[in-house]
Amino acid sequence: MGEIFTNVILGIIQGFTEFLPISSSGHLELAKVLLGDHSVPEQSLLLTVTLHAATALSTIVVFRKDILWILKGLFSPSWNEEKSFAFKIVISMIPAAAAGILLESEIETFFNHQILLVGAMLILTGVLLLLADRARKTERKVSYLDALMVGAAQAVAILPGLSRSGATISTSVLLGIDREKAARFSFLMVVPLILGKMAKDLMGGEFTQDAVNGPALLVGFAAAFICGYIACAWMIRLVKNSKLTYFSIYCWIVGIIAIAFALFR
Repeated sequence: MGEIFTNVILGIIQGFTEFLPISSSGHLELAKVLLGDHSVPEQSLLLTVTLHAATALSTIVVFRKDILWILKGLFSPSWNEEKSFAFKIVISMIPAAAAGILLESEIETFFNHQILLVGAMLILTGVLLLLADRARKTERKVSYLDALMVGAAQAVAILPGLSRSGATISTSVLLGIDREKAARFSFLMVVPLILGKMAKDLMGGEFTQDAVNGPALLVGFAAAFICGYIACAWMIRLVKNSKLTYFSIYCWIVGIIAIAFALFR
């Protein structure tokens, strides 16, 4: 029952923080310390990936019309806007996929209560959000070069505490991309990457019976999906209306607290 309660809390945190630019991975690591979760890095990564899969599913539900639009275009014999958009998503996946394959063992160590790292990355996230909020508004679409650069930002955001949505949306806006288009691209680009990571872990045998508490993971998944669905639509409106500065201040406060906790506990 204790693990189920913990996973519900972590699922709620994941659901809201995946879409809000305040780092879901960073908040999950902080929550694990506060809740007394001393999982080994592999188990910690397993729970993190499971909750990310739940928010990926909520993204699919929220953007189901966009995804159907892309899939419909892919079956067209001619080159079209839908195929171009899908190709940009593929390009954006390359940096993070390369980092995941080449630095897999190093990445796992980041999810082992690295609170000082989380605090530092939260402060960096706050800086990025502040810069993005002050960028001028445009109506420009995502280009192929933009997709690669945003993908690089997503790869760096593997670090816990550096918000994936914050890094990708901020990078897009600073490149001069329309805010709403930036948020849409940021949320859609992560779906195939997460699903691919889940497939890789399943084929690699990481989800063994010894490492998995099925019911606890299931309730965590459900909590993350419901909260993620709610937060996704809200975040799109916030980005469009230039409200990122509030999250910047929040990240700085939590980051400073995390650093102080790591240094003086």
